[in-house]
Amino acid sequence: MDLTIPSVKDRVHADEWQLRCDLAACYRLVALYGWSDLVFTHISAKLPHSVAGEVHQFLINPYGLMFDEITASSLVKVDMQGNKLDDNPFPVNPAGFVIHSAVHEAREDAGCVLHTHSRAGVAVSAQQHGVLPISQQSTFVLASLAYHAYEGVAIRDEEKTRLQADLGHANYLMLRNHGLLTVGKTIADAFLSMYTFENSCRIQVDALAGNVTANGLTNVDPHILNGVAHAMKVQTDSLGGQFVWPALLRKLEREHSDYAN
Repeated sequence: MDLTIPSVKDRVHADEWQLRCDLAACYRLVALYGWSDLVFTHISAKLPHSVAGEVHQFLINPYGLMFDEITASSLVKVDMQGNKLDDNPFPVNPAGFVIHSAVHEAREDAGCVLHTHSRAGVAVSAQQHGVLPISQQSTFVLASLAYHAYEGVAIRDEEKTRLQADLGHANYLMLRNHGLLTVGKTIADAFLSMYTFENSCRIQVDALAGNVTANGLTNVDPHILNGVAHAMKVQTDSLGGQFVWPALLRKLEREHSDYAN
């Protein structure tokens, strides 16, 4: 497959180009941090009203490309059903958009939906107790965490209503026996949430690897857990993921600067 695609920077609205650059950066960062699963899973970003008006349109990965190959110009524009809306030469996987469209449909605030099949995430999703309150990272996740039972490969529209009901207003969703999902107002928000979610799972897997059970671990005091939502607001709510996003982009520029092509 020829991966060469002309830049669309001069053919799209400036707001769309900025979103494309941020989303391509997010794909590259997911690969860089080791959360990708070959060409599978997706990160979707909703186009702003300045571009799409009141119509719901999204950017998503060109199906068949590794996450570290994705560029701003190769991203595909789709509608709520995952149908292509532009002349991008790469295919898109409508079935892979089922979970994302369900979240975008139910959550007006879902500017970005990030889904992974990471090893640690799937491991914890298979543990009956789910995320344990054993790390500082887990306390942030537990402040806004929901679970959705496994129903097989998520390709059926009928699963959408159950997924939407399970997610509710949570920003972290553990898909049982499947993986992790985060919802963010921005791409930066969704990425920062996934970074925290993934590390919570990695820490938990490591903690349980020492031949101990969940009962043998030290839990964070419930009173502290109750105060986490306020602590999150004080720490990052004024900027959200933008608190760390510029530093992440600088890291990406040093290692994979072609993402913005």
